[in-house]
Amino acid sequence: MVTIRLTNSKSRKKEDFAPIDPANVRMYVCGPTVYDRAHLGNARPVVVFDTLFRLLRHVYGAEHVTYVRNFTDVDDKINAEALRRQKAGSPGTLEELIHGRTEETIAWYHADMDALGALRPTFEPRATEFIAQMIAMTEGLIASGHAYAVDGHVLFRVRSYKDYGKLSGRSVDDMIAGARVEVAPFKEDPMDFVLWKPSSGQEPGWASPWGKGRPGWHIECSAMAHELLGESFDIHGGGLDLQFPHHENEIAQSACAHPHGDFAHYWLHNEMLQVEGKKMSKSLGNFFTVRDLLDQGIPGEVIRFVLLMTHYRSPMDWTAEKARQARDTLLGFIELTRGVEPVDPDPLVLEALADDLNTPAAIARLHALRKANQGAALLASARLMGLLSFQPTVSSLAWGQHDEKHDQLANEIARKWAALRGNRDFAAADELKNLAAEAGVELQATKQAVGQGALAKLKENFDPVKLEALR
Repeated sequence: MVTIRLTNSKSRKKEDFAPIDPANVRMYVCGPTVYDRAHLGNARPVVVFDTLFRLLRHVYGAEHVTYVRNFTDVDDKINAEALRRQKAGSPGTLEELIHGRTEETIAWYHADMDALGALRPTFEPRATEFIAQMIAMTEGLIASGHAYAVDGHVLFRVRSYKDYGKLSGRSVDDMIAGARVEVAPFKEDPMDFVLWKPSSGQEPGWASPWGKGRPGWHIECSAMAHELLGESFDIHGGGLDLQFPHHENEIAQSACAHPHGDFAHYWLHNEMLQVEGKKMSKSLGNFFTVRDLLDQGIPGEVIRFVLLMTHYRSPMDWTAEKARQARDTLLGFIELTRGVEPVDPDPLVLEALADDLNTPAAIARLHALRKANQGAALLASARLMGLLSFQPTVSSLAWGQHDEKHDQLANEIARKWAALRGNRDFAAADELKNLAAEAGVELQATKQAVGQGALAKLKENFDPVKLEALR
């Protein structure tokens, strides 16, 4: 069996991956707070951990891997957006508007991540479905002295957990000096964090021993992970920005609530994303969502490829030039793999992915396979990385407005051109090729086009009206 090695954020070392139970490899990844569209930075962990999910399924068997990624559907940002809509005149109660917003945003998220070729996780729990488990976990922490209730709030006693700070590598006192901590008069210690807080007015809330309220952010993931994966599981992942305080707090409350478990054995964190060398921000005008890119005509597979070009533990830079390079590379892969049946993934691609998800090395090997004309191995290896996952089509990577019927029509023109050449009617063939070029379709003779003898490649200046005229 392939040995997978992963860099464990907790030990700060690359370690051999040894699952607790090879028949049930378990992974939890922190998902989105569903108040708005997912931006490109949100997409990076999705693609990173989808690639790991695919690798684990390949090595251990698809039926032996459980992947959980949650939806945080109770949050102050969601409440604020619903309130904004209500003030703008949207009909319905605030609770109805909150529900509508979360349903809408989850649907957007699914559509956008599907476009990136990400597999749906085994479970996608919503925080609101596990309130009872959160309340029970909070009650247990109070009973064991690790939490305390005051004025409708419940807070975790950070100093009651001696290993707090080991994940992020900082002491509690260092964190207090410059950390994101909420100063409140009801806290025993500035570092204590909220497990439960009161809800007032129209805010969403649930009955609890401490009054109507709602959970704090950190308790959500601990409760859902415990319910779906148990006291101990294999991998916990997320963006580096979640390492502190979210993941640090998850470890503390989970270890104290379930002292006989180990929580997560391996912690993986992906680095942050920049745009054209600068931090993505609305103030710089370089902030965009995945849907923004898709609506600009940049295919999801191109976005995925760009995200895979940089190792997950390195900061990555999204640039327009990288997107063009990715598109051209994928078009070359399609030309070689059209009509080809995949075999097993190339051993060197598998070796690169097993080495701490070294996707840049895996992509370099894909280029080598294309150069060596090994289309079957290239297709299988690309699919292992979530690329070329369906029957490859040129139009799926064309930039601009197009659909499957245009791809089919372009291929009909290619077959007609090949037939003219086969009948040695070169004048008619040349005329058709020139007309196709005017429509933004490049006709190419190729041995890889099984049963066809030619390929149609849609260019950036593809004109569907001119293509239709070639029928």
